Amino acid sequence: MNEFETLELLTGDEGIAQAVKLLQQGECVALPTETVYGLAADATQPEAVAKIFAAKGRPSNHPLIVHIPDETHIARWADSEPADLQKLADAFWPGPLTVILNTKAGLNNPVTGGKDTIALRVPSHPLFLKVLIDLDTGLAAPSANRYKQLSPTVPEQVVEQLTGRIPAVLEGGACEHGLESTILDLTSDELRVLRAGPISAAEIEQCLGKPVTTPMDHNEAVPGNVKAHYQPNAPVTLVKTDELTQAIQSESNKNIAVLAYSELVLAELNALDLQPKLIKQIASDAAGYGKGLYYDLYCLDKLTPTKIFVETPPVSDDWQAVNNRLSRAASFEFIPE
Repeated sequence: MNEFETLELLTGDEGIAQAVKLLQQGECVALPTETVYGLAADATQPEAVAKIFAAKGRPSNHPLIVHIPDETHIARWADSEPADLQKLADAFWPGPLTVILNTKAGLNNPVTGGKDTIALRVPSHPLFLKVLIDLDTGLAAPSANRYKQLSPTVPEQVVEQLTGRIPAVLEGGACEHGLESTILDLTSDELRVLRAGPISAAEIEQCLGKPVTTPMDHNEAVPGNVKAHYQPNAPVTLVKTDELTQAIQSESNKNIAVLAYSELVLAELNALDLQPKLIKQIASDAAGYGKGLYYDLYCLDKLTPTKIFVETPPVSDDWQAVNNRLSRAASFEFIPE
């Protein structure tokens, strides 16, 4: 698929106006969000939404999140607003919380992936919000990457993955969170986080004053819920802190990249016969780690290592989103071109 010769980098007010024009014309444009760059198309134009699936190589039965400019747009997509929704909106919107609601009666739209539910959120990135407000519509916008590959957190990643597939990306710098939004199911009395993200289940519980479950595994059709996902080209292996140095020493091929966060491990790695550029330090706190994860893996992968070893992070509640993404990045499933 090479419909476009180049991928234009849009900047400033003129870039926003051009992005709006392209979206009105039914094209896809990569836009910055506070989570990752999203591949946006007018969610009210089925043919435009179909271009998202084609550009990403994403199966059409995988639902998409619809980004809306404010709460008044909920009624355009959902049949009703649960009692908890207003509290959540007041606390977390605009922001990285996606809610799943029952669809509006008669809504026949490819964004649902054939389901009777709809995923909605109000993003907080000022450029994305400006585009939404100017369009006065919803934008379907999954991550702006090829299906199952690393989500982009800077424009250069979009350019590398989607040149020839979309016309433009709106420059918005590096994303604030670096991990996709939290997805919360509001379609039943049991509140469930179906994808961990920047907003934790504990924060949602505190907001609502009721329990929220986070199933480790589930079969719900929501974005990101496939075994192998968020993957660089080099295979990723998670290694415990106290085993990492030995694991590297036991490898005959030393063209191994390493992503580590603990100072002790980094000191040990510096004493090994590895190229310094193949060792990357990532933040030791959950938020900082999440923000840097995709970009750091991308940078290491550009060096074409045979493997990427990742020091296994902590497993506390704060680290759920990071561990969710790493578990999928380390799944060895064939990714077709």
